[in-house]
Order: sequence, then C-alpha cells, then structure tokens
Amino acid sequence: MQDFDVDLFVIGGGSGGVRAARVAAGHGARVALAEEYRVGGTCVIRGCVPKKLLVLASRFPGELSDSQGFGWRGMAHQLNWPALSEGIESEVSRLEGLYRKGLSSSGVHIYDERAVLTGPHSVQLVRSDTTVKARHILIATGGAPRTPADLVGGHHTITSNEVFALKALPNRVLVLGGGYIAVEFAGIFAGLGSTTTLLHRGERLLRGFDHELQSGLADAYRRSGIHLALGVTIASIEKTNEGFVVLDSAGGRYVVDVVLSATGRLPNTATLGLEGVGVETGENGAILVDAGFRTSIPSIFAVGDVTDRLNLTPVAIREGHALADALFGTPADTALDYESAPTAVFSTPELGTAGLTEEAARHKHLHLQVFKTDFRPMRATLANSSERIRMKVLVDGATDLVVGLHILGREAAELIQLAAVALQMGVTKRQLDSTLAVHPTMAEELVTMRTPIH
Repeated sequence: MQDFDVDLFVIGGGSGGVRAARVAAGHGARVALAEEYRVGGTCVIRGCVPKKLLVLASRFPGELSDSQGFGWRGMAHQLNWPALSEGIESEVSRLEGLYRKGLSSSGVHIYDERAVLTGPHSVQLVRSDTTVKARHILIATGGAPRTPADLVGGHHTITSNEVFALKALPNRVLVLGGGYIAVEFAGIFAGLGSTTTLLHRGERLLRGFDHELQSGLADAYRRSGIHLALGVTIASIEKTNEGFVVLDSAGGRYVVDVVLSATGRLPNTATLGLEGVGVETGENGAILVDAGFRTSIPSIFAVGDVTDRLNLTPVAIREGHALADALFGTPADTALDYESAPTAVFSTPELGTAGLTEEAARHKHLHLQVFKTDFRPMRATLANSSERIRMKVLVDGATDLVVGLHILGREAAELIQLAAVALQMGVTKRQLDSTLAVHPTMAEELVTMRTPIH
C-alpha cells in the first residue's frame, strides 16, 4: 500500500483551490496547497476585487454631477491616482492575509512556490526541489490573459495583469476586446476621465448576452463619450513621439497613451507537466474533466477557469467545495446548475442576467412570453441625466415558469443576485405577479410587468 504525505495537494491558491483546501481540511483530510504568486488568485489579487474598486471610483464623478440636480453646490473633485492605487493595494493585501489565515487556521500547509505534476500521485515543488506524494491532486490554476502575440507592435500592449500597476491615469486609452474585462475597463477609464476607445472585432459587445441588453449597453457607452469601434480588428501598434499610434482594419487611426489588450483568457496549464502524466486537455489547453471534476487520470482533478467551462469566481468556489465534499465528506445532493447561473458585468450601467437569453429561449421554448420595461429611474429626473433602466422577464407560456431574467442599469448586479434565487427555485410568472411591490423602487418593475410584448 502506497504511503502518501497528504490526502489532497492543491496546485493554485485562487478561489476554487482555496475553497477546496479549506473544506477538505475541515473534513479531516491532510491538505497542502502550492501558490507561486499571491494567495487569493486572479479574483482577489488582479481581478474582481481591485477592478470593482476601480469601478466604484469611476462612478463618483457621475454621482457628483447628479448631485447638483438635488441642490448640492460647490463640490469640486480631482482624482488622486496614487492615493487610489495605494488604497486598492492595501485592500488586496488585507484580503490576501485573510485567505492565508483561513488556510492556516484550517490546517492547510501552504507552499509559496510553483508546483508541477510528476506522476498520478506526486508533485514537484520547483524552488525547494521537494517531491510531495498525494492521494488526490487538484489543479486550480485558473487562467491567464491572452496576449496579441501575432499583432504588429503587440508588445506595446498591457493586459489586465499590468493595468493595476499604472503609475498615473492615462489621458487616452484604447481597450481591445468586447467581453467582460474589456467592457468593464472601458467604463472605468471613461468614468475616471480618460478619453476612451473600445475596439472590438464583433458587431456586438458581450457575446452570449441578451441582444437587447447588448444594444442598450452600447447605446449607454456612446452617450457617456466612449468611442465604440465595432466590427473591426486592430492592424498595428507603433510607438511614436505622439504616443502609441493604433491602426485598425477599416483605416481608423488612434493616438493613445495606453493600449489595454482584453481579448480573453486562456487556461493556465502550459507549465504544469500535464503531458508527462497523461492529463488530457482541449485545443486551448483547458483540462478536460467529467461531471465529478475528474481528469483522464483518476487521482487528478481540476476545477475553475482551468477547465474553461463557466469562468466565474463563484462557479470555481462551488466546484471546489463540491469536490472536497465528494472526496472527504458527504457529496452534495444537487449538481451545479450552469445554465441558470447568474452573472453580472460591472459596466456603468451594470448588466445582470440569469437563465436563458431571449435568443436561446426562443429555440428551447415554443410558447415564449417576453415581458420587458424601459424607464427613467427617479434620480434621473432631478439630475436631468439620460440614465435608463431596462428589465426583461422571459416566461415559458406552456408552464408559466420564468426561464430568464435580465437587467441593465444601476445596481443590476445586486438585483439579479436576489432574482436568481427565485429563478433557481422555479418561480412562475404568476408568483411574481402575486408578490407585493416595494414602492418607489426600481426592483418593483420585476413584479409589476403584466402584458407580454410577444
């Protein structure tokens, strides 16, 4: 019988890996975790958390402008970028400390170095040249920004990894991409005062989202002063005395101070030793797993963005928790529902969605009913702003079940989190209609839409 140093060895200290390690240790397993950078992963260190703090910072100029309509006068404002950057780094460091404390207090041993697979039950710690034998191995190394390697002048770009290290707020920014990260950073820079261009090869932003919300966000971005260059690709980047000169495929020319490449992320699997052990991967390097997160090697598992299924932090956390329960505790009674998982884009305005888009719902439900509203929120009346709120409820007419919820506007992320609870519990349109409204609120619109438009 083989002797093991630990019951579970986790490679990667991000959201999924940390949750799996802590839960497994809570079940009594001997657990070790290796992280070569900072514990907390992309979300805490260079993703969701610092980005959301930048989003919040970018909204204050709009808040101050709106306040004048409510009688406030004489409030000057000027951004102190170093103070903002220092504040964000302080918060990130605080959170990393909490993650480390949580792991240590759970009994998880942390290795601050890179680990690679050397066998079905062994990993090699690179810096210390130490081999650890594990009954089970979990790969939770997340993803890394895709870089424009084939682009002429592509080395002049920065990614979402480097954007938080900018020493000053750039006056002119071009963001390349059309997904979550690109859209959010375009909103951030524009809100903070940078002249901002968002260049995307697709005709629509946010592929996979409801078309009406895609269009609504694009309209809102144009009104806010963001230049959208859609349906074009970037041709070249050249560094000049003016700044970086960017040319696109349609003959457009942009002179900017920063080019942020945000064209997606790839699974972070390149240097893990997967091939030598026999762990199968897909075309983009994603680790292939079954419903129980098991790879082609029975003792090796993978969760989170490294599997490139639904790349959201709460999904990685839920997967890590479920795996730890399955291996060392009591398996969960229900599987993770990827189809109805809620998500939000922290653009300004925000976009929140759960369930099917209208386009997907029409393919799946023959008798689809669409309820929607588009209105001006109360604060916009005195602020005299162009702010709008869009909401859409999709209902299967045959069963009355709500199959999709979509919100574009202020606090959409907060609203969709609660609405998703009802959706996942199988709420019907009749039940929404019977729910008493809270007035005056934006959210009351979700329970007061009576007539379908289709």
